[in-house]
Amino acid sequence: MKSLSIFYVAFLFITINVNAQISEDSISLESSTGIIRGTLLLPEKSEKVPLVIMIAGSGPTDRDGNNPMMKNNSLKMLAHGLGENGIASLRYDKRGIGESKNAGITEKDLRFEHYVEDVKSWIELLNVDKRFSKLIIIGHSEGSLIGMIASNTQKVDAFISLAGVGRPAAEIIKEQLKAQPQFVLDQAMPILEQLERGEKVEEVPPFLFTIFRPSVQPYIISWFKYNPIVEIAKLEKPIMIIQGTTDIQVGTVDAVLLAAANERTKKEIIEGMNHVLKMAPADRMKNMQTYSDPELPVHDELLEKIVAFINEQLD
Repeated sequence: MKSLSIFYVAFLFITINVNAQISEDSISLESSTGIIRGTLLLPEKSEKVPLVIMIAGSGPTDRDGNNPMMKNNSLKMLAHGLGENGIASLRYDKRGIGESKNAGITEKDLRFEHYVEDVKSWIELLNVDKRFSKLIIIGHSEGSLIGMIASNTQKVDAFISLAGVGRPAAEIIKEQLKAQPQFVLDQAMPILEQLERGEKVEEVPPFLFTIFRPSVQPYIISWFKYNPIVEIAKLEKPIMIIQGTTDIQVGTVDAVLLAAANERTKKEIIEGMNHVLKMAPADRMKNMQTYSDPELPVHDELLEKIVAFINEQLD
């Protein structure tokens, strides 16, 4: 398998009954740096079923869509909703996160490509599993870019972007920095421009250290190399772009940009859905409250649109 000289072996563990329709298996990829662990959710059907591989967003986000600061269970809810509609799914903790903690790489050695190669290895593993009829990638937020890059070179039947950005990461960060005081902007912009050129910055002001500390710069440089518009244009398979209107992190303009880059794309704008895929108002404070509500379900329309799109691939 092609994955940065990492050799993967799969392990399946005990099955846990969730309800009469679906079950869950623990599944792992063992790498030279440790085990990457995930959950394989399976509808209880005798015939082959489509399989979705879910890719979480940026930061310390686990297989369920949660991180140490907030629990919303968005990806877990989506997986269970798909399972109840006859669609299997894999969701996993990224290397260094949750139960995949021991597979982490030191910050100075981590690259964006590590996440892409992990997805490719999951695809290669599950493509040979005879229980599945189709394989679809779903990438949320940063996972959208990771998923579209991995899907370009692997055997994938369709790709779905959830709240994925349509502009290079450097452009997004510059836009966010414009809301900061002028002195912050004046010192941050030269650093950003140097990182865009692939050059590390030795001297970083203390107030920018959290964002641009030397140990994280190699990852930022590797991330900045990719333009979502360029990457999605390469895909020769059905694509669905989904974006919510009350997402305070990614705007509908990003969905428009992504959709325009590939004629195979179907764009869906969901009214009232925010970045964690739940019904939320535009008010920032009330919107953020849903990020820590593990009982609030994902937007009903989201599940309906994904199920319909996947069923179209089975015809």
